[in-house]
Amino acid sequence: MSFFYDLAKAANLRMAFALARELAPHGATAVAVTPGWLRSETMLEAYGVTEADWHDATEKNPHFAISESPAFVGRAVAALAADPEVSRWNGQSLSSGQLAQVYGFTDLDGSRPDAWRNVVEVQDAGREANVSGYR
Repeated sequence: MSFFYDLAKAANLRMAFALARELAPHGATAVAVTPGWLRSETMLEAYGVTEADWHDATEKNPHFAISESPAFVGRAVAALAADPEVSRWNGQSLSSGQLAQVYGFTDLDGSRPDAWRNVVEVQDAGREANVSGYR
């Protein structure tokens, strides 16, 4: 964990919460959307892989198997933007995996990675990396 990483994340969550209250009377909705374990260019570079061969990174860190492409969180944002009832989410923090369950979109490989649930139930619990039921 990193103090500054946590601080930056918390600030975004509070911003969505505060903006939701301020903008609701004007018919606007504010949410915080977070990816799971994102296969960003930086992460791929750190593991010495590309999007085409990202599975190879699981040799260094088996838990990387739950990672998701940037397209997955993009699809989450697109699903929110297309939802005529998006105001139901006002002020909330939502993950791409959570939204995939609601809206039915998938990652580029057709899966629905639920990274945050996997991190809590598998990785942080000290269990062996396993995406069964999380992808």
